[in-house]
Amino acid sequence: MSRVAVPGLSSRYPIGEQLPALYAEDDFAQRFTAGLDTVLAPVFATLDNLPAYFDPRLAPADFLSWLATWVGAVDDPRWPVGLRREAVARAVELHRRRGTRRGLVEALRLVLGVVAEISGDGGASWSRTAGAQPPPAPAGEVLVRVWPGPGAEAVDAHRVHALIRTLCPVHTVCRVEVLPGPPTGEER
Repeated sequence: MSRVAVPGLSSRYPIGEQLPALYAEDDFAQRFTAGLDTVLAPVFATLDNLPAYFDPRLAPADFLSWLATWVGAVDDPRWPVGLRREAVARAVELHRRRGTRRGLVEALRLVLGVVAEISGDGGASWSRTAGAQPPPAPAGEVLVRVWPGPGAEAVDAHRVHALIRTLCPVHTVCRVEVLPGPPTGEER
């Protein structure tokens, strides 16, 4: 990422106008400070707009990758800029739901544009009583069924598998079924 001079960008704080009266009429001093104004104008413009750099919906596109690293967002430069902005903006919310059904469904919808249905719980259990016997072993398998979302034509099974591998809890076995449309003709 680099911020460079923008042709024709004028400085909001021209140095030549701030010089003592002795240099106000000096041609060399005015030309010299005009050169500095050209160099400093992008710096001042960036500092004046700094809050926008931290808002993923307003930040320059080349700043998104760096911003994504701050919040641990998935960022793929091949995605459309709008999707990248949304992924960064919702990263904290998705991290909070990571490893849950809702988190997986939302991540699949956001990143790949697919609709998902998840069955099975992956075997998580707990007890209020210390030292209690664990419940019977659950099936331990989670079934993730995906189909194209509204406006999408097909599902890329490789991308679905890759995303699920990164988002499913380690102790679970996730089986993926890619369907051509909603199961049993239901609209979701």
